Amino acid sequence: MTATALPGSELLAHMAAHDPSFRERTAESLIAVEKRLLDCAAESGDPRVAALTGHIATAGGKRLRPLLVLLGAEFGEPWRDGVVEAAVIAELVHISSLYHDDVMDGAELRHGVASANALWGARLAVAGGNWLLARAARLAAELGPDMVRFQADVASELVVGQLREMTGPAEGEDPVAHFFQVTSGKTAALLAMALGAGALRAEAPASYGRALTEYGRQLGIAFQISDDLLDLLAPASATGKEQGKDLAAGVPSLPVLLAAADRRPAGAELRELLAAGPLADPADRRRALELFAHSPAPAAAEAHLRRRLRLARAALDALPAGPAHRALHALCDYVLSRVAPTVGAGALT
Repeated sequence: MTATALPGSELLAHMAAHDPSFRERTAESLIAVEKRLLDCAAESGDPRVAALTGHIATAGGKRLRPLLVLLGAEFGEPWRDGVVEAAVIAELVHISSLYHDDVMDGAELRHGVASANALWGARLAVAGGNWLLARAARLAAELGPDMVRFQADVASELVVGQLREMTGPAEGEDPVAHFFQVTSGKTAALLAMALGAGALRAEAPASYGRALTEYGRQLGIAFQISDDLLDLLAPASATGKEQGKDLAAGVPSLPVLLAAADRRPAGAELRELLAAGPLADPADRRRALELFAHSPAPAAAEAHLRRRLRLARAALDALPAGPAHRALHALCDYVLSRVAPTVGAGALT
C-alpha cells in the first residue's frame, strides 16, 4: 500500500501541504493504521461475516478520525505504544455508526459503493455494525481502562444523539438548539474522542487534551453542517451518496430547519412538503431541493459553520505551535472549502 493510494491521503496532503516531512511521517502511521483496521474489520473466521463487516472499511473514506488520533498524539510522545490501535478504535466506532445510519436512512450508497443494507439487508447490516462496535471495545480493553472509558463514553453519546434525533425536539424546544444537541452527540463526540484518545496514549499534558477535545467538538459540528449542505446541494458524483438522502429520509438538518423557517411562500411550500413525512416521491424530493437552493438557508447555515470554526481555532490557542497545530488550522480551512463553492452556486441558481 502506497501513501498516495491510502484512504485519507488527499485530506492529509491538504492539512500538511507545507510540511513534507510531517506529511510523510504521518502517512507512514496511516499505513499502519489502515492495515490494522482492515485486519480488525474482517477478522471473523466466517468469510461471509468478514465480507459484511469489512465492506465499508475496504471502500475507503476520508479516515478523518484516525488522522485526528495521530494529530492529538503529536502533542505528547506520538511514538508510544497504542497510538495506532487508538486510531483503529476511532475508525471502527465510526464505521459501525455508518452501518446503523444507512439502515435508518434507507441509504443505497456509501463511499461510492452499495451500502451494507443494500447488499445484505437491514438486519444483517445492523448486526455487522454491532460486531464492529464490539471489536472496537475488545481492542480498547487491550489498551487499558482509560481507553475503555473513552470508547464507552463515545458509544453512549452516539446512541443518545441518535435517539434524540429520532424522538425529535421536546414540546416547546427550539428545533435549532435540538439540532446542535443531536450533532454534539452523533458527530462531534467521536471527533473529540479521537483527538483526546491520541493525546491520552501519547501522555500529553491534560490541558492539551482538554483543548483538543474542545476543538474536536466544534470541528465536528462544523463538519456536520458541511455534510448537510453537501447532501442538499452537491450531486451524488461529488459525494458518493445520493443527493438529498437525508432530506428524503426526513432528517431535520440545520440547513433544512433554516429553510423551513423562511416566512416567504417558498418556505411555506417546503414546510408543507416536509410535513407529509419522508419524501418517497422523487418529484417531491427534487422540488424540495429546488426550494432549498433558492432560499436564504445555505448562506445562513454557512454562517453557523464559520462560527463553529472560529471556536475551534480559538481552542487551538492553548496548544504549542508546530506541524500538528498548523495541520489542525488547515483542517478548519478544508471544512470551509468543501462547501464554499457549492453554497455560492446554490445561492446563485
